[in-house]
Amino acid sequence: MIKEICQKYAPRKDNLIQILHEIQDQDPQHYISPEAVDTVAEYLDIPVNHIYGVLTFYTMYSTKPRGKNIIRLCESPPCYIKGSDNMLRKLKVLLGINIGETTKDGLFTLEFTSCLGVCGNAPVMMINDDVYGDLTEEKVEEIIERIRGRR
Repeated sequence: MIKEICQKYAPRKDNLIQILHEIQDQDPQHYISPEAVDTVAEYLDIPVNHIYGVLTFYTMYSTKPRGKNIIRLCESPPCYIKGSDNMLRKLKVLLGINIGETTKDGLFTLEFTSCLGVCGNAPVMMINDDVYGDLTEEKVEEIIERIRGRR
């Protein structure tokens, strides 16, 4: 899979970001493995440490396996002022995990993110590609239960 993704792009360093995004999007655990890094480094003829520099600079990349649903809770000041800390506490209780962890069933990974750009709807979280705003603890519970298939 990784070689096929690489070959969609010219072997130029400026294609690194697109290649990494596609690899992560295609991986069932939403991460970029060490083997993927090695393959990309070889294909683009760039050092492995350069790729890891990119992976650790951009928060949307992960070098460790994540759950099927990635929850990104906004930690910007507007969200914090509007109660994102309460949403975090609720998520921790509902999921039984902390920031950076994945549930035992592999269904959820909980992460922080910087501003999602919808401050008027604070507090906000993003699950995969869906944004949820004007959160309350009850709304958070409903969203999680719906994804679990219980509602």
